[in-house]
Amino acid sequence: MRRFVLGTLLACGLGQAVFAQPADVAARIAALGRINSASAPSFAPDGRRFAFLSNEGSSPQVWVQDAGTGEPRQLTRLADPVTSVFWSPRGDLIAYAVAPGGGLNTQLWVMKPDGTAARRLTPGGRDNNGLSGWTHDGTALMVDTNKDHPGARDPALLDVATGQWRMLAADKGLNTIADVRGAAAVVLRVVGRGDANAYRVDVVSGRETPLSPHNGKAETGWGQMSPDGRAVYVTSDVGRDRAAFGTVAIDAAGRAGPIRYFATRDDAVAADGLLSDDGRTAALAWNVGGRTKMALYDTASRRVRPLSLPIDYGAPVDFSREGATLAIAGGAADRTGDIYLVDVATGAVTRATQSRHDGVDLAALIKPELVSYRGADGVPMSGWLYRPAGATTPMPVVFSYHGGPEGQAIPSMSPDAQALAMRGIATFAPNVRGSSGFGKAFMALDDGAKRVDGVRDIKATTDALVAMGIADPKRLGIMGGSYGGYMVMAGVTQYPTMFAAAADLYGVVNFETFFRETEPWMAAISTTEYGDPRTQAAMLRDLSPIHRIDRVTTPLFVLHGANDTNVPVVEARQIVDSLKARGVPVRFTLFPDEGHGWRKTANRVRSTIEITDFFAQYLGKPAS
Repeated sequence: MRRFVLGTLLACGLGQAVFAQPADVAARIAALGRINSASAPSFAPDGRRFAFLSNEGSSPQVWVQDAGTGEPRQLTRLADPVTSVFWSPRGDLIAYAVAPGGGLNTQLWVMKPDGTAARRLTPGGRDNNGLSGWTHDGTALMVDTNKDHPGARDPALLDVATGQWRMLAADKGLNTIADVRGAAAVVLRVVGRGDANAYRVDVVSGRETPLSPHNGKAETGWGQMSPDGRAVYVTSDVGRDRAAFGTVAIDAAGRAGPIRYFATRDDAVAADGLLSDDGRTAALAWNVGGRTKMALYDTASRRVRPLSLPIDYGAPVDFSREGATLAIAGGAADRTGDIYLVDVATGAVTRATQSRHDGVDLAALIKPELVSYRGADGVPMSGWLYRPAGATTPMPVVFSYHGGPEGQAIPSMSPDAQALAMRGIATFAPNVRGSSGFGKAFMALDDGAKRVDGVRDIKATTDALVAMGIADPKRLGIMGGSYGGYMVMAGVTQYPTMFAAAADLYGVVNFETFFRETEPWMAAISTTEYGDPRTQAAMLRDLSPIHRIDRVTTPLFVLHGANDTNVPVVEARQIVDSLKARGVPVRFTLFPDEGHGWRKTANRVRSTIEITDFFAQYLGKPAS
């Protein structure tokens, strides 16, 4: 069985020489948005084929390919993007999730492996449904849904033949089913951002056994059971600052022991784990300062074998049923996102997909360099610098803040960074306090009222690169998406003379409207990170950039998806309306067919072109 990987592997964007002719630059920037990627591999039971997602077309769709050298074949051609895909252990069906309009109201479908007889299993409408895979017997899908409780994502088993739902919990937070064996399931439950627990749940009675009890914040993930059900494999930071790999023993009565860690590192965080169906091999993925390092773990001998992979980021996604082959999805700043197959016995790696990159020379891509610095209070931080080839310092720099806020900037293939480099503009992607990948203490440094310290890191970051001679203080830009958009608006309101231009992509500007308009389950898990609007309204008001919008003089570009129910479009409209009324230069692009981020090729192309032109206008001379 394949484990559900939380999060999406993003892979796109390229660039080439800096001082090209304008027409050539425009063509190359357009090629960035058309770059293809492949992800989410899921083996057929015989291991000879796998289904996967590829955006070779207008949006991510389901494809099938032989595990050897076969040509990929597209199965779905939908107007809406597909977000996940899983091949049934019985081999007769492929399950997949579709996001109408790119929004969060994802619906679940099944079809035959030849792409025929597609049918929707969920009712449709505004319900949010997540798909984490099949039960081992192939009779039911492991689902999370808010159909009964809008403020939660309830775990459920959805019988594919009858359409009946078996709910495993009700109104208990944000849940994901990680595994089901016999009458036992492992459910991962997010209590709040940065705080997640694992439970063993009796499928018949619903009785829950905690697997990761703890005080304060801690996160436990992975959650696959050994074939006999007597051990649960987890990633966890219970009792630790940095997450590690461990097991929880289950006795004959179903009682759980403490987490016993079998693989720990002081310089890395356990990111992803995957157990083969036979329980003999586990794939371990470490986050080492933003780069992924993987290893194979023999559960009997406890021997760990490092893997040598040609990628900087990625995750183990699926084992073939007999455990002989491991499928990995990942990429690098100079590699397209693709699927790699690992021979478990030898460790040999084969690139299974070859995502197209028409019009782009991969060898000419900018490889980011790691830059370390400190906050104003001495907190160590770092980030990735995409330095244009042949650029002289000090140079124009766009500071690109990641979302989350528990996200992490990694050395990935960034279309915007590569496109800006073509125009002679550097990009710096910082990991300020609150970022993941550096331990839970670092991630908690911006919780609640401490968010002001994270905002102060904006100034510390720009000051550091100016002091290093990298950034020209008169040509600084700032951009970011989602929580990164909040950092953009915090930056231009707290430091109104610092930046010459700013781009806010679907960011939060007003915590009052965010909590009121976002999905109820999203609001529920966000109180531990931002604050509780019922009891901390004054603090949230003070932290909201909208209440200092009158300080903004920086030219601003706002981009948003009309179907975004995570950060609803009301956040963007507040900014645009206010700045227009005051005569501050503001540009607004609203994508009518997107949600929280861009999945459609045409929109990715447009976004990269418009963002690059915007910063080139304000930060430097046009290419000539």
